[in-house]
Amino acid sequence: MTQYQPTRWTLNELLTAHVGKPVEEALAELETVTVALEGFRPLLSPTMDEQDFGKMLPIIERFAHVAYRLWEYGSLWFSEDTQNQAALSFMGQMEEQLTQAQNRILFIDLWWRNLEDESADRLLAYSGDLRYYFEKQRLLKEHTLAESEEKIINLKNVNGSNALVTLYEMITGKFVFELELDPLGKESEKKRLTRAELSSYIHSPSPDARAAAYHELYRLYKQEATVLAQIYIYRVRDWVSENLSLRHFTAPMDFRNRSNDIPNEVVDTLLEVCAEKATLFQRYFKLKAGWLGLPKLRRCDLYAPLKTEPQEKIPYHQAVDMVLDSFYKFSPPVAAHAQRIFAENHIDAEIRHGKRDGAFCASVLPQVSPWVLTSYTGEPREVATLAHELGHAVHALLAAEHSILMFHSALPMAETASVFSETLLTDRLLAESTNPATRRSLLAKAVDDVYATVLRQAYFVLFEREAHRLIAEGKTMDELNQVYYNNLCQQFGDSVEIGEDFQYEWVTIPHFYHTPFYCYAYSFGQLLALSLYQQYKDEGESFKPKFLKILGYGGSAKPSDILTEADIDITDANFWRGGFKVVERMIDELAAE
Repeated sequence: MTQYQPTRWTLNELLTAHVGKPVEEALAELETVTVALEGFRPLLSPTMDEQDFGKMLPIIERFAHVAYRLWEYGSLWFSEDTQNQAALSFMGQMEEQLTQAQNRILFIDLWWRNLEDESADRLLAYSGDLRYYFEKQRLLKEHTLAESEEKIINLKNVNGSNALVTLYEMITGKFVFELELDPLGKESEKKRLTRAELSSYIHSPSPDARAAAYHELYRLYKQEATVLAQIYIYRVRDWVSENLSLRHFTAPMDFRNRSNDIPNEVVDTLLEVCAEKATLFQRYFKLKAGWLGLPKLRRCDLYAPLKTEPQEKIPYHQAVDMVLDSFYKFSPPVAAHAQRIFAENHIDAEIRHGKRDGAFCASVLPQVSPWVLTSYTGEPREVATLAHELGHAVHALLAAEHSILMFHSALPMAETASVFSETLLTDRLLAESTNPATRRSLLAKAVDDVYATVLRQAYFVLFEREAHRLIAEGKTMDELNQVYYNNLCQQFGDSVEIGEDFQYEWVTIPHFYHTPFYCYAYSFGQLLALSLYQQYKDEGESFKPKFLKILGYGGSAKPSDILTEADIDITDANFWRGGFKVVERMIDELAAE
């Protein structure tokens, strides 16, 4: 059996070096395909010949291939160390080069979006696997600007909104947290921690350690809160200026919904059902306070384990084996896809200062295994994180037969395999547990995780909606803090005591900066995965081909069409309520013990 160790990934399959011949050859290829696409400008018309259209498609794909290589190499290299000046410089140079190239061929997208339906339908018949790519582009038809304006926006983003996000990563990436408590809350030698290491104390059995970890987290973020909040305010103003003032979307979130090809009404229904079900988790938090012997949960107690003894660290190799074995028992091909990430050294699991916070999976090219970043601390929850990110990787590899423009799934669908993978792991641990106390602890952790993935993320989006409105009205950081605090009060009701420090939590959430309104994808994905997992429990082996087919679509079809494979109607509020019924059964089981 392979003795896996936390390693730093290699990016050689994108570029073998950041200077010299590898970069020169990639940039030369970028120029070649750009010139080739420029040559199609005279041929673009409503009556364009189908054969000419067909000849253009593989060149568009080739452009995307080289562009992804150059951009993702810089982005992944920067993620390794957000203080690396060479990586920062390379990323900036590639962004400039790619934006210039994209602007030179922008006329193709604009021509396509502005075609009359009859002409577009004629050419769609010749688009093959790219059909949905072209159909999705036309969703933005009425929000597309003139070519000169689109070029200016692309150039503006390089040193505007994109630069703001980079600054946020650089500021927060250099934070070094200090604690003088061990996981049991006892005094110890002062430790210098990354955010990932600090987060392990949030799950400590010691109330003092949990409180100290949150206090330290907000100590540093509060020191930079004015700057971080202003970065967010500028980010939001830029978003509103472009998407509302120029593109004439009706609301700030409309662009994200249109890009995801999810109707506004479906997102509204999802968020409404989540808010409606907040009382379910409020009931759970009151029960949990009793189990922990507390009169009331503090916000810093939310993820407290039920077991009072410290949880043993799980060695990395054991964690990997647990995840791969869970995958194998579900489907050997799924396990084989996940194992490729390790075999090809595409995972960065080391703990390092300066490394980007959190965890992610970057699916770059079809047929090439994705890159996974995590910071493995040995905490049991990190095993679930590993399963989650490897689920993303499996999803991409199952869709690898599609074009580079089609294998990335829409954001809401992107969480399906990851959350399902976590559930596989949890279910396996529950099935193997013979100790009632251990089973109870596992069930409680599962409910904690569903809260974090569904309700918390939905309330993030509800805050974003309000924040975008208030920033447009000229509100300040202090007013945004109050709105966020009120958001927490609505979410928890009288079930949780919320300390004042938590009003700053919103500046610690990278998704607000990176990808506005992303977070409902987690709520969507978790509730969808719970529904699919229930189907798996009901149907057994016959479910597996259906599930793998859903993942195999990647981004090659509309989400609502993909889900017809499982007879799911995302417009039905009762579908979303069905996911919460699974959670309610888990809470009932806990309450009965």
